[in-house]
Amino acid sequence: MPFLANQQPIGVFDSGIGGLTVANALVRLLPNESLVYFGDTAHMPYGDKSPDAIRYYSLQIAQFLMRQHCKMVVIACNSASTAAYNILTDFFKGQAQFVNVVDPLVHAVARHRFKKVGVIATNVTTQSGVYPRRLKALQPDIEVVSLATPLLAPMIENGQIDTPVCRYMLADYLSHPGFQNIGALLLACTHYPLLKPAINDFFEGRVQIFDSTDVVAHTARQQLEASWLLNTDPPVAHRFYVSDITPGFQQAASMFFGADIDLIK
Repeated sequence: MPFLANQQPIGVFDSGIGGLTVANALVRLLPNESLVYFGDTAHMPYGDKSPDAIRYYSLQIAQFLMRQHCKMVVIACNSASTAAYNILTDFFKGQAQFVNVVDPLVHAVARHRFKKVGVIATNVTTQSGVYPRRLKALQPDIEVVSLATPLLAPMIENGQIDTPVCRYMLADYLSHPGFQNIGALLLACTHYPLLKPAINDFFEGRVQIFDSTDVVAHTARQQLEASWLLNTDPPVAHRFYVSDITPGFQQAASMFFGADIDLIK
């Protein structure tokens, strides 16, 4: 079993660059940690891939992050968290710690004891039933309405956020009859936090909106603290890798992360 050191980086991966919203939260909460990010832009989005394909891509990426000597890997993708988390934790047991984006969000929502909540997610995450299943395990009387919103992630990835097409598509999804009288909406895709203001406007502030960013960062911090692996030294430069690159990816990546970054292919 390898020895994990405080100075080793945290790995973060997603099907594309949406996971940079989680990376941004990690940097804010853990300013001494160095990040190695990998966005699988050549295969995005994962939401319309088969679970087997997602597991294959996730294993390849995790192996890359192991070669970067990451002490922790944050799976900043709901589809990969759903399809590959258990396989990754078994395959790389003892080599690094793992954090998924599903469990922290479920626990954050369950603490509020809502009667009815909505979930918007990719096809893979919705079809898995992971959010209703895990929410009901913590709160059996909760009503959970899940809706696949497969057109949102590609649109966001290409920087189409505050546009008439985006607003129309979002309104069409959020007008789903099952979302009547929900107390909260879970954004079960790491791309979706960029739509949070528009979603809040649609519901006129009547619905509490939850996403994975801050709750995942807090979970990562708690795990590192429990293992005495928090870094107290100044961090080295963060590194941002992608499997394919276009000028659009570069521009959108800086928007997702909230600061100018350079992508490495």
